Amino acid sequence: MTRFVRWTALAAASALLAAGCSAGSSDDGRSGLSWGRCKATAEGPAPSSDWQCATLKVPLDWSEPDGETIGLGLIRAKARGDDRVGSLLFNFGGPGASGVSMMPSYAPTVSSLRERYDLVSWDPRGVGASEGVRCRGDKEIQAAESLDVSPDTPAEEKAYFEDAAGFGEGCRKNAGKLMAHVSTADSARDMDRIRQVLGDARLNYFGISYGTELGGTYAHLFPKKVGRMTLDAVVDPGADAVGHAENQARGFQRALNGYLASTGQDPAEGTRKIADLLRRIDARPLPVGTPGRKLTQTLAVTGIILPLYSRDSWPTLTSALDAAERGDGSELLALADRYNERDPSGRYGTTTHSQRVISCLDDRQRPTMAGTKPLLHRFEKISPVFGAFLGWDTAGWCHDWPVPGQHDTPEVSAPGAAPVLVVGNTGDPATPYEGARRMADELGKGVGVMLTWRGEGHGAYGSGSDCVDSTVNAYLLDGTVPKDGKVCS
Repeated sequence: MTRFVRWTALAAASALLAAGCSAGSSDDGRSGLSWGRCKATAEGPAPSSDWQCATLKVPLDWSEPDGETIGLGLIRAKARGDDRVGSLLFNFGGPGASGVSMMPSYAPTVSSLRERYDLVSWDPRGVGASEGVRCRGDKEIQAAESLDVSPDTPAEEKAYFEDAAGFGEGCRKNAGKLMAHVSTADSARDMDRIRQVLGDARLNYFGISYGTELGGTYAHLFPKKVGRMTLDAVVDPGADAVGHAENQARGFQRALNGYLASTGQDPAEGTRKIADLLRRIDARPLPVGTPGRKLTQTLAVTGIILPLYSRDSWPTLTSALDAAERGDGSELLALADRYNERDPSGRYGTTTHSQRVISCLDDRQRPTMAGTKPLLHRFEKISPVFGAFLGWDTAGWCHDWPVPGQHDTPEVSAPGAAPVLVVGNTGDPATPYEGARRMADELGKGVGVMLTWRGEGHGAYGSGSDCVDSTVNAYLLDGTVPKDGKVCS
C-alpha cells in the first residue's frame, strides 16, 4: 500500500541520480570527514567530479551517545566563490527522500546559492545510503497494486488492513531495532552533528515539504544554533493525522480545480467526470498494453496526483485522462509508476518504505476503521476525487504498527532563534498554504517570517517567481530578512 500524498519535492525527484562513496578520499581539514568521489549505483550513474561523498557515524540511540552507531551518507559540492558563508544543508522531504540522490539534480535550481555556500545534503537515517529500510519485495509491491485502498466491501476492507499489518511486520523484520530510532527528532539531532563536523557555528538550512517539519523540529531543539533557515512548501505543524489528510484533500482538490479551469472546464463538472471515470475503473480496471498489469482505481488516482505537483505537468494529465476515457490506461499507469518509483524492469524504489517507518514512529495517533468510517462523508465532500482515499489512508497507514508513535503533533516553537523564512504557496496541493502561516506563528514572534507566493505547484522557490527567488537569495546570501507578510504575485 502506498501513501497517496507524499511530502516531498517530486519535481526534484524527476531526474534522480544515485551516489555513494568510492575510494580516493580526501579531507579538506574543515569538515573532519573523509570525502571521496561519489560512485555509480544500480539506480544511476555517478554525479560529476564536482560532488564528493562521505559517511558520518552517529549514535543509533541519541539517549546513549556512546553506544552503537549507524552511518549517514552525505554529499556535497564546494562553494564556487571566495566569499564563502558556510555550508547550506538541504532536505527534500518525504519523509524518506534521498538527499544523496537528489542534491546533484536539484543543484541547477540553487546555482546562485553555490557562489557562497557548500551545497550539502544527506540520506536521513532509514533512507538510502543511511541504513535504508526495505519492507517488502518487488513482487509483493506489485501484487498490492490490485488492492482497493478505498474499500467498498467487507472483503476489500479485510484485504486492505491485512496488507497494512503485513507491511509493518515486514518493516519490523528488516529494520530491527533501527525502527525505533528513525524519528524526525532523531534526524534533527543528526543535523546538529552534521553542522558540527562541517565546522559551522550555526546551521544554514533549506527544507522542502517534510523538510520543513524537520527544520521546525531542529529549531525547537537547537534554537541558538539556527542560522539562515528557509522552509518552503510547509507542512502544517498543528495538524494531527486526520487534519493532515483533510488539508491534503483540500489542497489537491484546489489544484485539480485550477487544472480544470485552465482547460476551460467548470471545476465542479470536471471533478464529477473524473470521479465517474474512477468508479468505472474500480468496477473494471483498464488495459495498459502490458501483460499481467492493469490500471486499477488505486493506480489511476496515483497517476492523477503526480502531475498536480507542478503546473508544467498539467498537459500530461490532460493526455492521460483523455486516453483513460477511451479505455486506455497506459498513460495514467506510467504516471503512477513514476510516482511509485517503478522502473521498466519492475523494480521499485523504497522511498515509501522509509516514509512509513519514519512517519509512523513520529505519529502516535492510530485512527481505526471504526473511527474513520464516520469521517468518510466529510472527506468525500471536501474532494469527490481524493477524499475517500485520503480518509481510508488515515486508518491504514500505521495500522497494527509494531512500534509506538511519539507525538500527536510536532513541537516547533523556537524562542530565541534567528529569523526563519517560511515560504507558502497559495496553490500548493500537497502542503496547503494555511500550514505555512501556522508554522510561522508556532515558531514564535520575531522568529517565523512569512513570505507568500500566489502561484501553483508544490513549493515556491525555483518555480518561476523572480520575486520569491530574489527574496530567498537575499536572505540566504546576504542575511536580508524580508518584511513579515511579504507577498509575491
